[in-house]
Amino acid sequence: MSKTKTSPLLYFFGVIVIIMLAALFGPEEKSLGSNVRIVYLHGAWVLTAEIVFIASALAGVLGLLGLILERIKPYQAAFLDWCEALGRTGIIFWVTYLPLSLWAMESNWNGLFLAEPRFRLALTFAVVGILLQVGLWIIANKLLTAGANIAYIIVLRIVFASASNILHPPPSPIFNSGNYAIIGFFIGLNLLTWLAAYFLARGWLSFSPK
Repeated sequence: MSKTKTSPLLYFFGVIVIIMLAALFGPEEKSLGSNVRIVYLHGAWVLTAEIVFIASALAGVLGLLGLILERIKPYQAAFLDWCEALGRTGIIFWVTYLPLSLWAMESNWNGLFLAEPRFRLALTFAVVGILLQVGLWIIANKLLTAGANIAYIIVLRIVFASASNILHPPPSPIFNSGNYAIIGFFIGLNLLTWLAAYFLARGWLSFSPK
């Protein structure tokens, strides 16, 4: 009797439900109170998006190296597939982080500061990222996808490294809070979000032509 294989997307949505439930019980903060919980989600989402973009770029680099290195060549197709899947996953997390950012603004600062430099840049990269991923999907060239995903995260990091900080003051308020309950919860939330991203990428892989 054959067993039906469970779609990775079911695991993805299952982990998302766990994340939302966990966020409801996140530790409160002295200044923001329970509203800090949306900040936890906002932070985990954007960190996950960037980590997934970096993972996509690394997979793309290995896939391109497969053109010249015999040791990597047997795994080249797998690296290029993961680069493509992770690129799509990253843009989904990046786009969905934007409404979380707006929610965090409204909840904690009593209004939407849409002119905030890093939010405007995030919105710009969301639009560019969507158009890029749709275009790469239509063109369906794995090598071009690898090069584009590598370039995307490099440009994103260069631009954000020089962006002004208004509502995002460095260093990290969470990791410099000295509250180990908050730090531990945020780390755990990130791990869950990374797991969700992994299952979403696996879902994209299942749609890739073999």
